[in-house]
Amino acid sequence: MIKTTSLPHSPRRGRRVAAVAAATTAAALAFGLSAAPALASGAKGEYVGNALNGGQVTAADGTSIGASLFNLKLEDGTMLQTYCIDYETSIRGGAKYQEDAWENYPGKGEFATPGKVNWILQNSFPKVDAASLAETSGVAGLTDEQAVAGTQAAIWHFSNGVEFTEQGNDENVFALYSYLVENAKKEDVAEPDASLTIAPESAEGKAGQTIGEFTVTTSSADPVALTLDAPEGVQLVDVETGEPVEAASNGDVFGFKVPEGTEAGEASVSGTVSATVDVGRLFKGVEGQPATQTLITADGETTEVSAGAKVSWTAGGGEETPTPEPSEPAPSPSEPAPSPSEPAPSPSEPAEKPDDKPAPGKDDDTGGLPVTGGALVGLVGAAVAAVAGGGAAMYLSRKRRSASDEG
Repeated sequence: MIKTTSLPHSPRRGRRVAAVAAATTAAALAFGLSAAPALASGAKGEYVGNALNGGQVTAADGTSIGASLFNLKLEDGTMLQTYCIDYETSIRGGAKYQEDAWENYPGKGEFATPGKVNWILQNSFPKVDAASLAETSGVAGLTDEQAVAGTQAAIWHFSNGVEFTEQGNDENVFALYSYLVENAKKEDVAEPDASLTIAPESAEGKAGQTIGEFTVTTSSADPVALTLDAPEGVQLVDVETGEPVEAASNGDVFGFKVPEGTEAGEASVSGTVSATVDVGRLFKGVEGQPATQTLITADGETTEVSAGAKVSWTAGGGEETPTPEPSEPAPSPSEPAPSPSEPAPSPSEPAEKPDDKPAPGKDDDTGGLPVTGGALVGLVGAAVAAVAGGGAAMYLSRKRRSASDEG
């Protein structure tokens, strides 16, 4: 169940957000619902150079390549050290990166055994310093540079299937590579939790529904503050209880409640929290830029992260207006329709009120048949005579009263 925090509500801010959302909705309706991408989840960063170069390593096919720890600068200035998990793609200066899950690996090669790559990251440099790693691995005199080279070679072995041999490689580098590969084969280490994700990124529905089931995943122990940008009346709610929410914790699920009668439109939510980007998190190049290496974190840091999602909906038709029930039952399909030979009422005659009109084929209150044809003419004449008589009586009464007054 989602936990709700008592965040202060600002009516002025609420009106501003609603106004912005209303303008956005109006534009979407004018040009069709927008196809803007959903807000990306997790930490974002930029490659800003190398943290430490380990020198060249040579693959079994004779190909030599530089092994380095890369600096990834996150949006709030936090610096992460990362290794490459895309042997066949070069890193590009100034490339932008986005945190993502292992299953969304976009690079060349299969990245088929990420659990073994994570074992190496957890048990090698820089998480384990060179002196401790030398003692554990039995590689005497291991330097930081050799530790980087041996670790990167072992990662490429599992991420891209690259084989390294003793030939053409530094003795300590190859010894560390061999140690890491042999021990990683014995154990997988699970993928660490995302710093923050809201999944799925988008959903569709119609007014009158709670749209989407958005799950919050975060490595933070703190609730994630949620900011809604939506037309007036749209709420974020716990999908289990239907209660409004303003914050969510790891594993919580919420949806967008769109009232009936709301015009077609869209809404979005963003969440921000201070969370840890752990060792073993994948970072891929952002969409729309030239290809760059896919990276994986070699150390963990706490940073400010954000995530978002959006929904769109069609009009749900609003509140239904009940159809008035007829005052009289409709004719039964089994009853014959009125004879076409019967004359229709004269246009000069006032229409009868529905409540006074017997249903076709039904007896009236006296038990006789419906009044039609010549009988109807006779009744009309009698009614006219009655009206005339009543008028004469009223005239004579007034005449007598006038004469009495004069006397």
